[in-house]
Amino acid sequence: MEEQRVEAPVSEGSLDGSDINSGSDYVFRVRNLLFRRMLVGIKDGRFFLGAFHCIDKQGNIILQDAVEYRSTRRSSPSPMEQRCLGLILIPSSCRTSCHVDCFIEEQLSLLSLNQ
Repeated sequence: MEEQRVEAPVSEGSLDGSDINSGSDYVFRVRNLLFRRMLVGIKDGRFFLGAFHCIDKQGNIILQDAVEYRSTRRSSPSPMEQRCLGLILIPSSCRTSCHVDCFIEEQLSLLSLNQ
């Protein structure tokens, strides 16, 4: 049977380093996110799609092979504009959403980052 891919949202609070009581557990869980496709939205309405590379204590995310997507205001055939950026850092203060591309079976384990 073919596996279906879904996006598992990851809460901002789960990745900002605010709860370090079970640090090794969080490190293990975040390691499972390495090199996964991640879609990150920021406050000005842009989205970045790239491979998750790392996160720091402050919750800043680094994506590699990132592509920026933004909506165009002028009438054009394509409603979204895109450009390739490469390696980028997204500050936690700018982040509004974060989604990880994963299989259905993995969705529940990734969602447990919220707890």
